[in-house]
Amino acid sequence: MTEDGIGVPLRRREDRRFLTGRGRYVHDIVRPQQLHVVFLRSPHAHAEIVVIDKFEALASPGVSAIFTAEDVTADKLNGVPCAWGIAGNDGKPMKEPPHPLLARGKVRHVGDPVAMVIADSVEAARNAAERIGVEYRILPAVTGVVEAMASGAPQLYEDVAGNLCCDWAIGDAPATDAAFAKAHHVAKINLVNNRLVPNAMESRAALAEYEPATGDYTLFTSTQLPHVARVLIGVLILGIPERKLRVVAPDVGGGFGSKQVVYAEEALVTWAARNLERPVKWVADRSEAFQSDAQGRDHVTRAELALDRDGKFLGLRVSTLANIGGYVSTFGPNIPTNLYGPLLAGVYTTPAIYCGVKVVFTNTVPTDAYRGAGRPEATFVLERLIDIAAHDLGIDRVEIRRRNFIPRAAFPYQTPVMLQYDSGDHDATLAKALEVSRWSSFATRREESAGRGKLRGIGIVTYIEACGLAPSRIARQLGARGGLFESASVRVNPSGDITVFTGSHNHGQGHETVFAQIVGDMLGVSSSLVEIVHGDTARSPFGLGTYGSRSAAVGGSAIAKAVGKIIDKGKKIAGYLLEASEQDIEFTAGKFTVSGTDRSMTFGEIAGAAYFPPDGFPLDILEPGLEEIAFFDPVNFTFPGGCHVAEVEIDPDTGELAFVAYTAVDDVGVVLNPMIVEGQIHGGIVQGAGQALGENCVYDPTSGQLLTGSFMDYRMPRADDLPMIAVSTQSTRCTHNPIGVKGCGEVGTIASPATVVSAVVDALSTYGVTHLDMPATPQRIWQAIQTARQPASV
Repeated sequence: MTEDGIGVPLRRREDRRFLTGRGRYVHDIVRPQQLHVVFLRSPHAHAEIVVIDKFEALASPGVSAIFTAEDVTADKLNGVPCAWGIAGNDGKPMKEPPHPLLARGKVRHVGDPVAMVIADSVEAARNAAERIGVEYRILPAVTGVVEAMASGAPQLYEDVAGNLCCDWAIGDAPATDAAFAKAHHVAKINLVNNRLVPNAMESRAALAEYEPATGDYTLFTSTQLPHVARVLIGVLILGIPERKLRVVAPDVGGGFGSKQVVYAEEALVTWAARNLERPVKWVADRSEAFQSDAQGRDHVTRAELALDRDGKFLGLRVSTLANIGGYVSTFGPNIPTNLYGPLLAGVYTTPAIYCGVKVVFTNTVPTDAYRGAGRPEATFVLERLIDIAAHDLGIDRVEIRRRNFIPRAAFPYQTPVMLQYDSGDHDATLAKALEVSRWSSFATRREESAGRGKLRGIGIVTYIEACGLAPSRIARQLGARGGLFESASVRVNPSGDITVFTGSHNHGQGHETVFAQIVGDMLGVSSSLVEIVHGDTARSPFGLGTYGSRSAAVGGSAIAKAVGKIIDKGKKIAGYLLEASEQDIEFTAGKFTVSGTDRSMTFGEIAGAAYFPPDGFPLDILEPGLEEIAFFDPVNFTFPGGCHVAEVEIDPDTGELAFVAYTAVDDVGVVLNPMIVEGQIHGGIVQGAGQALGENCVYDPTSGQLLTGSFMDYRMPRADDLPMIAVSTQSTRCTHNPIGVKGCGEVGTIASPATVVSAVVDALSTYGVTHLDMPATPQRIWQAIQTARQPASV
């Protein structure tokens, strides 16, 4: 290992430019004569568009153009495509109605774009947008997933009966029924996984320019997957050759899944740049983001767990209604199905599982991936249900989990819901979490809180997730409309420094640091000699981008594979120069050495010889240069897991909650950079705790208006809401990739909602409370206490 290689807590090199205000985001890019876009969005959740009058608006000062669906249709543009379709129980594909770039004939959620106004300034465009006359015929709206499934509910699409996009299932129904038939006890829970609004520091933005002389387009956009965006926008929406569209994602200020979606705005600014032959730019403001960024979660679930007399799990049955919003989004249908149902096995040996999911259209913003994407929802269902089972049977919450763990000796372990786990040690992560959290002395702390009139609770979750998305062979079977490999090109320059071009994209994970550590460690050189280039389709090889904790496991593995090819070629060069067989050349610590001798050459010397071959070098056999490309397609997902513990203290008179302690012990495989792992886990825990305690996207059930459309109403977590977070790792090596990593970017979000709610419910257990839906706000907590205090009605 080098001094700054794998395992070293190296500071992120990219932080200097971010912390000093020298980042380069789409909003920072200014082109000569650029025009600005404002979108006129629907104020109604569900309405027919009768007429759009642009006449007065077109006469506004500074206006260059106003486009509506009529213009888009005339130019034969396609709608926004879905990249991952699913099929129902009957084998038929999901219902996939068109998703127009601009609303055509009808709007289906508040914020649906109706017109695109382009002017010399944002102010001029906004003034003109206010002068557009749109006549709507307002229709009944439905925003709740239960209500959308009810008889007589408003229908979003004429050809989608009952608003049902797809009726999906996984598992063995007869085996599960048989398990329940022999159960000693059945634990039950009904719960809601609340809808969330992603709120990255940088709002979405797009700037496009067109070169008439060549027919080339350039799109700067805040996306997590530039190459995918190029295909979907260029080929499938605009119908232009892929080679003619360059997509650049510069610095991106947070994505969390909402920027892995391909949006209409990106395609529209690209199209408008060609029409007007001037650069066209759009930057969303925060209010607009609340109405247009893909949202997350929004499930209503009923679940049952069958157990024997000893608390062993026999079977699990889950029925979920998943709200997909007004349209099918890029990866939307995949989230509540393929990324949810297979995770319901958790870390347990439950022999029979059946999960049915109805994916439902409503008059809300479409849902898609949000940090964790399906896996937090599965963990929440399973872990809350296990707490209920422990309560019902009078078994300690830790003990019931331990009795049902998959033992380390059982790996690789095949679950009854498709996935096969490769490694793990759940007893070890549990033991460490109990130690770090001081679980055994909690009774003393609870007693101390009681002495101050407070309720103290402790919650625990043991979890697993599937990430490292995704093996192409499995993804295609599950409905992905393309492979999910990753790519890298490694170029060793003549002086010996190195440039890496990666298809992954950095939006806060620390790629520029960690990827350099991988390369430096493998080549025995300082990571400071390694430059990481990403986010530009004109420079990097085709890649699938960053999401699903795949950066290190898939992107890093592609880099490692390319570096392996560099080393192999270096051995060939060294063999010639050192007059030895290639098979006798060893490479360690940055040196190529003839086995059993002291004859060697440094990596830098080999790099120089590769570009400036000495006389007699066999160029007919060994071509010059030292540059390799590699693609890595994993054989399976990776499976991080662990144990989280939370403590809270509640004032029973007000419902006010103090979040006093949090412990996370995670198995993330090989730890590439402990500092970055800790930071990623911290961030994930905060996002999950935000959902558990405050964040909640609410629509008016009658009008469909978004009631939480700003930070005045949508409660984001603040620094003073949170305790110090103790992060530890207890890792087993992943066997599915060459560097042994499992992923860490989402584990905090997957475990923390259930952990925090478990702690809240434990604090309220003296009142007989066994479950509380998220978010556990002071009002909800106070109401639960008041309800428990009321005498039972006679």
